[in-house]
Formats: sequence, structure tokens, C-alpha cells
Amino acid sequence: MSDHMKMDLSSSSSSSSSWRAESVLISVGFTLIFLVGTVGNSLVLAVLFRNGQMKTTNLFILNLGIADLCFIVFCVPFQATIYTLDQWVFGAVVCKVVHFIIYLTMYASIFTLTAVSVDRYLAICYPLRSRQMRTPKNAIASIVLLWLLALLFSAPYLSYFTQMELAGAVLCIPAWESKPRFVMDVCTFVFGYLVPILVLGLTYARTVRHLWTSVDPVKDASESRRAKRKVTKMIVVVAALFCVCWLPHHLVVLCMWSGRFPLNHATYVLRILSHLLAYANSCLNPVVYALVSKHFRKGFRKVFTCSPRTRDAVNKVHAVQPVNTASSEETSK
Repeated sequence: MSDHMKMDLSSSSSSSSSWRAESVLISVGFTLIFLVGTVGNSLVLAVLFRNGQMKTTNLFILNLGIADLCFIVFCVPFQATIYTLDQWVFGAVVCKVVHFIIYLTMYASIFTLTAVSVDRYLAICYPLRSRQMRTPKNAIASIVLLWLLALLFSAPYLSYFTQMELAGAVLCIPAWESKPRFVMDVCTFVFGYLVPILVLGLTYARTVRHLWTSVDPVKDASESRRAKRKVTKMIVVVAALFCVCWLPHHLVVLCMWSGRFPLNHATYVLRILSHLLAYANSCLNPVVYALVSKHFRKGFRKVFTCSPRTRDAVNKVHAVQPVNTASSEETSK
């Protein structure tokens, strides 16, 4: 769809200075997303692996970082060429695989955020009864399950896109007929956005209500409760960013099917912006961790200032207990 719109529009304006300026801006945008996303998510993974305390929340954050990093590395560079080159140059296999990974990581991200919301709900509203359920082993099993579900929902995109020659240009465009494409796009919106958002809204509404309306003065004054609030605040911000960043993309797709999205320069720019916003989501989570979590900030600094060998030597000399960088399950953020 993106290549087809580009072909229609650029045929009459590709030689204009305005189109060249837009291409430069698009390239800069995708480059920033790639650099910030690669560095940021790599730092998150380094902090979590270095900390070594893989409790349930940290495992889910680790999985989210892996999904975001895969999206940034394997999708963003190729997608950038759709808006900056005259045709698709990477071949038929890459055409299919790139779009498959886009939706695979999208599903994995939103399913992970949904799993985290349920985990937070159980940890805060039912801390004792859920203790046996919320184990690293069960968290890993949940992560495996959500990746299998992501694979199930995204597998059709291996055939959805294909490389075609159209009007003398080689493009990577949808190959399905209109009706199955419409069904697929609606299913993606429902199961990859709407249903998870409803679950997120319900669980976090109940979790936040429980945290902020408890009347137990002992619990309210406890360090554990304050830590739980910080964790929940950070995860809510991450979930909200995903909702906001991906909403324009889904709305543009639905508007195209409704017939209220004419193919002109303004709508083409709007589609580019919706893609940039959706892709930018994968580089925003490390920024949130750095802003909200002092333990992540400490972990980021330690990645640059001290090697593991040096850190171990210092710990042995001073005989102190290692400091939690990314945090344990409740005190990391």
C-alpha cells in the first residue's frame, strides 16, 4: 500500500525540490529512530543481563526490549527505503520477511504489555495468593505462549505482501484481493490493538484504584508499596505510549478501507507520519525507564563506567553486597 501510494504521487513530483526535502526529512526521522532504538534497547538488555535478577517483571521488560530491538534492526532500515527510493531493491524474500517481522514484533510487544498488566494486577491486588503463580518459570512459560500467539496472528503476512513489477517499477505491495485484505486488517486492529487495550485499561484501572485508595496506613507507609507504585507508574506510561503511537497507524488503515482516505499528497504525508510514530514507539521505552526509574539510570551509567571484571574486583576489595541496578521485581523502578 505504501509503495503504491508513493508511485502514484511521485510520478508527477519526484523531481521537485519539495519531494527531495521530504525524502531528506524522512531519512533523518528513520535514522534517529534506528540509532536511538538500537542504543537504548541494547542498554536495557545490558542492564537486565548484568543485574542478573530475573524476576517476573524484569523478564517481561527483557522480552519487550528484545521485541523492540528486533523491530528496530530488522524492519526500520528496510521500511525507510519505501519512502526514499523509487522501488524495492531487496528482493521478494525480504519483502515478505520484513512485513512479517513488523507484525510479529508488534503482537509480541502488545501481548507482553498485556501480560505485564495482569502481573501487576495480581502482585498488587492479590500479593499473597498470587505469589506461587508469579514465578520466573511461569513468566518464561507466558513469554513463550505470547510469542506463539504472535506467530499465529502474524503468519498470514508472509503471503500478504509480495514483490511485483508495476508501471516499470519493482514494488513490495499487498498481494491479496481486497476482501481478504480487509478481513486481515480488521483482525489485526481487533486482536493486535483493541482487545489488548481493553485488557490493559481494565487491569490498570483496578490496579491504580487499589494502590491509591488503600486505607491501610502501614501498607501506605511501607517501602514495598512505594516501590510497587513506581513500577506500576512506569509500566502504565509504557503501555500508554504504545496505545498512542500505534493508534494513528490503525486509524489510517481503517480510514483507507472506509473510502475516506483519498490518495493525495496530504494523506501520503499523514501515512508517513503515522508510520514514523508507530516505529518510534520501539525507541521510547528506554527513555521512559531512564526518566522514571532511578535504578535503570544507575544501571545505564554502570554500563559505561565500569566493566564487569572491574566491578567484581571493587566488590571483593570493599566486601560489600552488590547493588541492584535494574531492580528486583518490586524495587527496580
